[in-house]
Amino acid sequence: MSPHFPLTPPLSPPFGAASLRLSAAQAALAPGGRGGWTGGAWILAGALLLAHPAHAQTESPNQALKRVEQELQADKQRQQQLERKSQAQQKELDELRAQLIGLADQSRAQERDLDALEESLTALEAEEHDRAGRLDTERQQIASLLGALQRLARVPPEAVLARPDGPVDTLRSALLLRDTVPALRARADALAAALTALSDTREKLVAQRAKALSTRVALAAKQGEMARLVARREELSRQTEEERVQVAQRMGALAGQATDLRQLMERLEAERRAAAEAAAKREAERREAERREAERRLAEQREAERKLAARKEAERKEAERKLAEIRAAEQKAAALQAAEDQRAREAAAKEAAREAAEKALAARRSAPAPDAAGRADGLPAVAGLTLPAGGRLTTRYGETDRFGATSRGLTVQTRAGATVVAPQSGSIMFAGPFKGYGLILIVEHGNGYHSLIAGLGRIDTAVGKRVASGEPVAVMPADGSPDLYFELRRNGQPINPQRGFGAPEGKGQG
Repeated sequence: MSPHFPLTPPLSPPFGAASLRLSAAQAALAPGGRGGWTGGAWILAGALLLAHPAHAQTESPNQALKRVEQELQADKQRQQQLERKSQAQQKELDELRAQLIGLADQSRAQERDLDALEESLTALEAEEHDRAGRLDTERQQIASLLGALQRLARVPPEAVLARPDGPVDTLRSALLLRDTVPALRARADALAAALTALSDTREKLVAQRAKALSTRVALAAKQGEMARLVARREELSRQTEEERVQVAQRMGALAGQATDLRQLMERLEAERRAAAEAAAKREAERREAERREAERRLAEQREAERKLAARKEAERKEAERKLAEIRAAEQKAAALQAAEDQRAREAAAKEAAREAAEKALAARRSAPAPDAAGRADGLPAVAGLTLPAGGRLTTRYGETDRFGATSRGLTVQTRAGATVVAPQSGSIMFAGPFKGYGLILIVEHGNGYHSLIAGLGRIDTAVGKRVASGEPVAVMPADGSPDLYFELRRNGQPINPQRGFGAPEGKGQG
């Protein structure tokens, strides 16, 4: 935290109204007095001094002026200190922004690792369930055979000879027992091996659960650290602003007070030096001032009329130019929209065929592999920008979304509470709720590009703020599997975000 510099005590109300009392004193000393320092003027000056209940008994106007000038000088020095402090805080703010970008990258990587661990846990749990089921079935069968063997073993040889069964049946039972015992031994060995494999699977499951738990804890710690840095960033942005405004207001008030006191003292001194000729001199000065003021006002009026006429002419020309640009832009937009709709339909057909081919290829592979850009989160590579959040791509540009409309952007299913970052550096144009879209962000990137991000749970920035590429700006909702909608526009027209910022105007719809 920065050291606290206490402000000088605020102005007292009597000095804040010094201009009113000065006007009264000037009125008493005006030419209407005709006698310089009359008794009424002295009475009014004394009343002016008595109007300061906090200072009139301890300091004269000269002392008050010196005190005010000293306070004004102290406030100027404080303002310079605030400027230096603001520069240092700006440097710290830039460092915080760089740290936030790094933490956001680490958080996204941990989210991808956690997704992979959870998928591995699901597979291990299914394997454990399957192995346990097979072992239960095998155990029941072996138990039945062992029971039969135990029953046969309990019959003595004499009883076998005395049984009513014939010799052929007795021989058949003996042969059956001879063949069954090795098979039971093999099945028992296989059962022991399966139990060992089940134990190994459970150990892996325990290890994976512990790893997933540690990854969740680390992810929560990163998100907490990012929240702390975001709060620190906002605190630094406004830390000295209030104090700077207070110092500026105080300096303005002190400057006005010093001017009032200085004018009063100068006027009193001038009246004392020139009491005899004050009336004639003031009359001449007044007339000259009125003449000059009349000439100045006339000149200002003529200049204002000339500027008004020039401004109206410029506004007329500008309105004509804008009207022509609007008409040309409307014609161009209509043509681009028609071409864009055709390209979107063609792109949707191509994308459907491509997805069918990818599904057939994925079915022949034993394990998923990173896509062509080497991304492990399944999202397509995007040239020139960073996707706002990691997750599973559910709807691409030009496809039919769940509402039956043609999608003008990308829909990504993210983790609950996932970090949302700026896809490219720019300025925040809009941040907040909008109609039925919930919380949305609109970022202006320059060269006619704008990003629209919707489906957010919390926004950590404000309108007018500058953000860097990859800087955290929001957080997804904290429950369920939220959907993030990302739309990229150029000159007001949606383009395919998978083409990135390098796509020519009107050519990013494929």
